Amino acid sequence: MRGEILHFHFSSAPDGNLLTEQGEGMRKPVGIIGGGNMGEALIAGIIQSGLLSPEEILFFEPRMDRRDYLRGKYQALSAKGNVDLVARSPIVILAVKPQSVPEVLPEICASIRKDHLLISICAGVPLHYLQSFCPFPVRMIRAMPNIPALIQKGATALAPSPHAQAEDLSTAEAIFQAIGITVIVKESLMDAVTGLSGSGPAYVFAVIEALTVGGVKEGLSQEAALALTTQTVLGAAHLIQSTGKHPATLRDQVCTPGGTTISGLYAMEEGGFKLALMNAVIAATQRCKELGEGLKRTVSTPPANRTKRGRGKKTFRKTK
Repeated sequence: MRGEILHFHFSSAPDGNLLTEQGEGMRKPVGIIGGGNMGEALIAGIIQSGLLSPEEILFFEPRMDRRDYLRGKYQALSAKGNVDLVARSPIVILAVKPQSVPEVLPEICASIRKDHLLISICAGVPLHYLQSFCPFPVRMIRAMPNIPALIQKGATALAPSPHAQAEDLSTAEAIFQAIGITVIVKESLMDAVTGLSGSGPAYVFAVIEALTVGGVKEGLSQEAALALTTQTVLGAAHLIQSTGKHPATLRDQVCTPGGTTISGLYAMEEGGFKLALMNAVIAATQRCKELGEGLKRTVSTPPANRTKRGRGKKTFRKTK
């Protein structure tokens, strides 16, 4: 899809200096609603990169044990609740499960101001759905990072809302470049991003597991097979990234006529390896779309009406 990806950036400051400079003009604290795996990845990555200090990150997680864990490990500040977090944070990152959005948005919408920036990493949740909870146009960025953000090796796609300003996109880029690379795409492609890079680490883990088992079957120890496989995958990825060559070109450089590699590739083709991976992306993308559609059926009252009547309070029933 040439032309669909607007542009992308790599984090260019391993020591954190450039990232700290980018964060100097950022409004603080940055608030994160949700302390699950991705919420933790954001907290850890942002602090480890040097973009923000622990005191400049505010989070809320309803589970007390999880909240205590994050507070103890990262020294980030814990808000009293979602409303408290929004009131204190000019930048709010919504890091909850898609199914929780109809519950969280009515709670916080009354506290969102016109100068707020709302960044959502909720898979399958379109910006117009988030906007439907708010009584006025809100500056929003839809983001889809992945779990390697925990070690600053994440890949994040960003899509701005019609009301987002250039500085809002720059802020989002600074945050997510602190934990990896960013790619700017049209929002219509965000479900595909979720199916590819959002779910992608799980596909790669499965590939590494399968290659490791193959090595063990041929006599290698579990430890040796896993070490060799992991470094092989890491090295191959770095080779693509550093050379800019197409994977097929690099693949051909490894193959020799009648050699071992081409025999292995032939066996992979017989097993439908490439088709299986392509179908994985397609299936995950479709599921992401279904999650977005399912949000429309989670509550019986339209979001706008619920917001107006409830003024941020929960005035609806959960469906079982």
